[in-house]
Amino acid sequence: MRPLTPTRFAAVPPLFARGAAVACATGLAFALHTGAASAQEADRPVLTLYTYDSFVSDWGPGPLVEAAFEAECACDLELIGAGDGAALLARLKMEGPRTEADIVLGLDTNLTANAAATGLFAPHGMGDLALDLPVAWDDPMFVPFDWGYFAFIYDNTELSDVPTSFEELAAAPEDLKIVIQDPRSSTPGLGLLMWVKAAYGERAPDIWEALAPHVLTVTKGWSEAYGMFTEGEADMVLSYTTSPAYHLLVEQDETKSAAAFDEGHYVQVEVAGKIASTDQPELADQFLQFMLTEAFQSVIFETNWMYPAVTPESGLPAGAETLVQPERALLLSADEAEAARDDALDEWLTALSR
Repeated sequence: MRPLTPTRFAAVPPLFARGAAVACATGLAFALHTGAASAQEADRPVLTLYTYDSFVSDWGPGPLVEAAFEAECACDLELIGAGDGAALLARLKMEGPRTEADIVLGLDTNLTANAAATGLFAPHGMGDLALDLPVAWDDPMFVPFDWGYFAFIYDNTELSDVPTSFEELAAAPEDLKIVIQDPRSSTPGLGLLMWVKAAYGERAPDIWEALAPHVLTVTKGWSEAYGMFTEGEADMVLSYTTSPAYHLLVEQDETKSAAAFDEGHYVQVEVAGKIASTDQPELADQFLQFMLTEAFQSVIFETNWMYPAVTPESGLPAGAETLVQPERALLLSADEAEAARDDALDEWLTALSR
């Protein structure tokens, strides 16, 4: 706003001048206030968080998490979507210690050994964590924020002969099509490789060879795959046992179900870690601690549609009790997953390239 000079103020009629004076004074005060507010905004430290695209979407947890954390940190939490989970790690490796990220949120246990080996992450220093996970947790570097079971989702009004194992899926009529994600860019895609590996071991190549004719396409990330399924382009999509909760609670749609597999379901534990080269180490520590509070955990189930790492005091919403509860949880340790990854990827590529 340009300043009002005494000469200009004196030239206007008295009645109008009074109003103008009030208006101008108000405007000047507003300008001073907004200017001060802008200055305060500019003075706030910025904590930059890399995560996956769906986390920062309008319907994801990002906007709520950002508002809740900024209310207590006196900082600017900048959320940057960087593709799907596995793509996050690839970007971080490319940027190295000069990355702008202070926190990376969205890796999982199939990537943590590889991520730790980069030397880019610092220990969380939070000691033993009080978590509600289906597995024990003692990683000194990464903090879980949610978890879930991988599953194939289908429309229960369209698919009647639902496979109950990978072997039944492989033996189904060839026109039963699935959409999966690329394990080189997506944590669900990599999780599927580990699921087959954990369930079938040395038989994994045979399972993939039999599954290949059913793969309609492989998408870069989860969002693209799930979008194809909801648009009716495939019979089943790789997602989570919790995915039907979205349709039930948001859309009042009971037609989406998770197929229960006899061999068990692979667990995904999603984590965040602090970048060792961050110039905001205290804020980064504050965010990791914030992740396990009620403010963060209470929004996870109905925005990320995963189980929270710490069950909120209010519990899970009505409808969550209808979800498939696998009788057997499968999970390779971080080191086992790292050791199995290259062979599993080769087996997958060989089967799908034929």
